[in-house]
Amino acid sequence: PPPSAVKAIMAVAPESSGLTTRPRLVGLVDRLAKQHGVSPKLAHALIQVESNYEPRAVSSKGAMGLMQLMAATARQYGVENPFDPLQNLAAGMQHLRGLLDRYGKGRESLALAAYNAGEATVSRYGGIPPFRETQNYVRRILSLTGR
Repeated sequence: PPPSAVKAIMAVAPESSGLTTRPRLVGLVDRLAKQHGVSPKLAHALIQVESNYEPRAVSSKGAMGLMQLMAATARQYGVENPFDPLQNLAAGMQHLRGLLDRYGKGRESLALAAYNAGEATVSRYGGIPPFRETQNYVRRILSLTGR
């Protein structure tokens, strides 16, 4: 989204859930990961890499919040405020769960590549795309999970 839209969204109670302290975020991540059948270790590694637990993070490509949701992904999951930790994490976990299901057991690397570069890109290349950013992203997250 354009910078003006991001500022407008951030003005709508970005901390409305009161869950912006690191311990509260960690607890929320654990709870939502389990609720969506995602490994908490994987969820924490992804969030560490995506936003370093910064609920107001915005990437140069427009990804927003803790799990760096793109505007289209946020809309897909009914997110009204991508900077609200609860909304962002719930949508991000649901999206990640869908990718893990799509690529199957033992193929987390493909799900992570799709989270970073998009499903169409992973399909186009028949695996992890040959982009340094995506390859490093997958490697970093798997390393943080101990794999």
